[in-house]
Amino acid sequence: MDVLQPTTARPTRRPRVSLWALRFLLTGHLLAVLAQPVLAGRYLTGDVDAMEVHGLVGSLLALVAMALVAGAIAYVLVGRGRLWLLPVTVLVFLAEGFQIGAGHSRQLELHVPLGVAIVVTAVLLAAWVWTPSAARPRGGAR
Repeated sequence: MDVLQPTTARPTRRPRVSLWALRFLLTGHLLAVLAQPVLAGRYLTGDVDAMEVHGLVGSLLALVAMALVAGAIAYVLVGRGRLWLLPVTVLVFLAEGFQIGAGHSRQLELHVPLGVAIVVTAVLLAAWVWTPSAARPRGGAR
């Protein structure tokens, strides 16, 4: 008589801790990014102190973007998350570096459209990281 042995399926490795860290980083990044046009607008309405805060938040965003890259590395390598996230976060880091330079040199023809691109990217990344797709491991395993 053959006795069927139950097979123990190996659990799929999924991004868990790395995903929550990435969610925290991308959501915090989004909040800081969304503050930037508000601060610039306050400056344009006459609140000259808002420009100092705008510059400070912009500089802090460079640090947050570095942390985003580190979070993306953990998400991709440890959590087996989506590969595309790593180059995107590196591009965000580089774009924010150029943004800081353009702002300090008062190149508004570059600073404003690049700021819009950064805001759109931050919104899309922060929205995506909370979807079920972000929690699925690489390779399409469900």
